[in-house]
Amino acid sequence: MKYLLSVAVLLSISIASEEVKDPFENINRATFEFNEKLDSSFLKPVAQTYSKFPPRVKNGVTNFFNNLEEVDTFINQLLQGKPKESINDFSRFIINTTIGLGGFIDVASKLGLERHEEDFGQTLAVWGVGQGPYIMLPFLGPSTLRDTLSKPVSSFLSVTFHMTESDVNIALKSIDALETRERLLDVESLLSGDKYAFVKDAYIQSMIYEIKDGIDVEDEFIDDMDDFLID
Repeated sequence: MKYLLSVAVLLSISIASEEVKDPFENINRATFEFNEKLDSSFLKPVAQTYSKFPPRVKNGVTNFFNNLEEVDTFINQLLQGKPKESINDFSRFIINTTIGLGGFIDVASKLGLERHEEDFGQTLAVWGVGQGPYIMLPFLGPSTLRDTLSKPVSSFLSVTFHMTESDVNIALKSIDALETRERLLDVESLLSGDKYAFVKDAYIQSMIYEIKDGIDVEDEFIDDMDDFLID
């Protein structure tokens, strides 16, 4: 469900992008409706309950999962030819895992180490691989052929992939999805018109923004919402 974090981006930025190819629109729309029904009947109600938890608890959970993503990020920074950023992100992981009590406290940010978010899909884009057709995945939401093919690599680079206890792995992924969905509750009011088209355009715009690392994209809204959209 993390894809919906990109919805707010569409409201305020305009990025020159590749044409969105959607040759599977009929299938994609059916899958989108399936995801919507699943969300409204299960995930959203649970997220609304979680939203009532103390802010300190929710912040700690967010920091924990952000920290797990640092490994994927610093490796992809290297693959994209950005050693300085890679060192920054690896340092964040070490500091937050140790001093930050397993990542529940974001000590690294307080020390001035900026958080980034990179995955293998972005790396493929930097290498010149085209995005391909738009695809709506069951449970996972919008994607492109490039991002879909990159998911096994990103999954392998994730910390949870290498956990030997499958029950723990599933529990962590479930909590991660719940934590993300809870942060989207306030964003839903921004959706309007053709919801499928809105989410598709928002996803593509946000994907390109991330690939470009925000370079040549100046927007005060993005600056104000940075913590919400990326954390």
